[in-house]
Amino acid sequence: MKKCLQWSILYLIFIIPFTSKAQSNDRFTINGYVREKGSGELLPGVSVYVKNKKIGIQTNNYGFYSLTLNTSEEITIVYSFVGYRSETKTLKVPKKLEMNIELTPDIQELKEIIVRGNSPEQQKVSENVQMSQVSVPIQQIKEIPALLGEKDVLKVLQLMPGVQKGSEGNSGIYVRGGGADQNLLILDDAPVYNASHLFGFFSVFNGDALKSVELTKGGFPARFGGRLSSVIEMQMKEGNREKLHVEGGIGLISSRLLVESPIGKNKKSSFLISGRRTYIDALVRPFINKKDGDGGYYFYDLNAKVNYDFGQNNKLYLSGYFGKDVFFGIDKQTDGTQNEFGLDWGNQTATLRWNHLYNERLFMNSSFIFSNYQFKIYAVDQSLQQNKKVEYELSYLSNIRDVGFKTDFDYLPNPQHSIKFGFSGTFHQFSPSSIVVKDDVISKYQNNVENIDATESGIYAEDTYKPFDRLKINAGLRLSSFVTNKVKYFNPEPRVAMAYSARNDLAFKASFATMNQYIHLLSNSGASLPTDLWVPSTDKLPAQRSRQFAMGMAKDFDEKNLALTVEGYYKEMDNIVAYKEGSSSLLQDGPEELAKEKEQGKSWDDQVTSGKGRSYGAEILLQRKVGKLTGWIGYTLSWTKHQFDELNFGKEFWAKNDRRHDLSVVGVYHLSPRITLSGTWVYGTGNALTIPTASYSANVHNPGISPFGIPGSTGYTYNYFREYPDYGERNNFRAEAYHRLDIGVQFHKIMKKGHERTWEFSIYNLYNRKNPYFYSFTNTYNNATQTTTRNLTRYSLLGIIPSLSYSFKF
Repeated sequence: MKKCLQWSILYLIFIIPFTSKAQSNDRFTINGYVREKGSGELLPGVSVYVKNKKIGIQTNNYGFYSLTLNTSEEITIVYSFVGYRSETKTLKVPKKLEMNIELTPDIQELKEIIVRGNSPEQQKVSENVQMSQVSVPIQQIKEIPALLGEKDVLKVLQLMPGVQKGSEGNSGIYVRGGGADQNLLILDDAPVYNASHLFGFFSVFNGDALKSVELTKGGFPARFGGRLSSVIEMQMKEGNREKLHVEGGIGLISSRLLVESPIGKNKKSSFLISGRRTYIDALVRPFINKKDGDGGYYFYDLNAKVNYDFGQNNKLYLSGYFGKDVFFGIDKQTDGTQNEFGLDWGNQTATLRWNHLYNERLFMNSSFIFSNYQFKIYAVDQSLQQNKKVEYELSYLSNIRDVGFKTDFDYLPNPQHSIKFGFSGTFHQFSPSSIVVKDDVISKYQNNVENIDATESGIYAEDTYKPFDRLKINAGLRLSSFVTNKVKYFNPEPRVAMAYSARNDLAFKASFATMNQYIHLLSNSGASLPTDLWVPSTDKLPAQRSRQFAMGMAKDFDEKNLALTVEGYYKEMDNIVAYKEGSSSLLQDGPEELAKEKEQGKSWDDQVTSGKGRSYGAEILLQRKVGKLTGWIGYTLSWTKHQFDELNFGKEFWAKNDRRHDLSVVGVYHLSPRITLSGTWVYGTGNALTIPTASYSANVHNPGISPFGIPGSTGYTYNYFREYPDYGERNNFRAEAYHRLDIGVQFHKIMKKGHERTWEFSIYNLYNRKNPYFYSFTNTYNNATQTTTRNLTRYSLLGIIPSLSYSFKF
């Protein structure tokens, strides 16, 4: 069976391209790149169509297209993209033709509002074989109101159906019942492992530096692998090739700046650099007594990219992201003692990418990738002993580091076939716990480092086939492997999706995908926190696996620029991970306990268990991307359950991220060229939580020890009552519903020489809804009746929050 699969892959990759080319001498091909006029940015996802014929394609992630036809008649080619004016070219083509196109943005300098409908030839959701995929224009992301004015890509994606929203302080993405670790976040081909700033209030992705954002939550093409629930693919801008461009903004807690420009006069090279930093530490510094010490918190982001165009056939790109959160404190004493403590976490990524065009139908992208995520917590005590400075240092470190490569090919032999194939390899190094202890008093230095090396690889091939006008099929196969010094995995992952067009604007779709995930996030919180640990699959902790079926329909309303999608899905998950009862994260155990456990031969995988999960539901999305009024309405009805043999007595229970109803309404209205209004309203059923259902008291006999831990005299026994909670089943309580309304207004003004400035005022949680953050029991004593009443109290985090920000560009 294995050999059969391998030969099938080799056939798809190496034989089909050459046989197809040999049989296509009577065809001609039009190919080229589509760029944005004024900046030279390559545009992904542009529809390239033959007018009045159902023949077309979309540009790939790198702006390249290739269209092979069987006719030598005069034809009209239409280039169409949301937010840009369509371009039309009429020509009688030869055997081969290179045609590079520039598209003009729809709104020019805000002198007037230009409202255009989609070109009738533009590829619609009803004509795309891919389902369970959504994209949001970057400009629309910038217009949606946000907490403290910080535009956040992940927060906007949480407003989409199938993606759980709500809960302040949580930038984690939970897609179709999956966990926070089951999403592949890709920035210029590099994975990002922790996407949160400020403990989850903001994400690390600066919208100013991004060109495109696309979320895939089902029907995965074979080119994607490594996660169970979703792929979030983000492309950075390349840098303006035409002129110097600067934009930035000043908000209540942070400021940002982006600079992009051509390099030299030949316009073959450009660069981009974008930075963002919070100044929370500077705002609180006046309130800190410097005599007693110092402290604070800040985060920063830095995006950079440079590229060089060697011509039509070769392009080279180098991009990187660097970000960090830092929390620190220094406590000074009059006797010369100083205590320093803190924690920091951050991501670094780098991608070297080469685009090569072998011929008019075969395009290649090769990337060399580096990614590193690290979390550190430390404490340093300095003191004077006998006029000598001594130091005690304790630090805890956890990180995951990747070095990898990937090569993808796009082969476009004819309008009936669009073939993609490629391979990838990643070398992981996991450090779940690295502990350093330094004690000058006893001259002790201890460095306990646990490194685990692993290799993950994949090879794939897929074909989008159009046997006749009304049917499209995307079928593919991915072979993935994962190897450490203890385990070896090799898994086939078949994928198939199809779309049948009942009419020109109505299609019915179905898909099936199998996914494998070889890395896990150990977390005993509901959010993706920096203290959570990335670990590999082991002999005790097998790889996660999922099977997802989805069916639905897609309808376009051309006259209103609306697109409606309705989907139902069913997903099964095997070997999902959770801590055993009574276990906790490695950080909570403490360095000394961890060192003792290692001496006893215990490891982190002794504290976790694996089980099964299933999620099913329905999603509705009504979206409008162009026009004076844009936005969407999204609704999700879903059920998610987990089952672990070692948890909840082996019985199935509701997952914490189970949410029955989820609704979001998002609107952006261009009232005039100078004023933009926006608003979002969200509603979600409360999360499932575990709380005590009862409690009982027991008389405790403890010889020699008081209930406060105070040793007593020998032979003395303390007797006292202690209260024990009874939790019943896991996640037995449903929190109150989450809902809130955000509004915003932007005031634009065009200055001289095309300079633009924007003032934005927004209000988060307009009607001050006290949404639940956590619950706890409080006791109220009644003196009159001498009875105690126990109440379940809801605690909230954020109320109404107004914000003001200023942005500019020139």
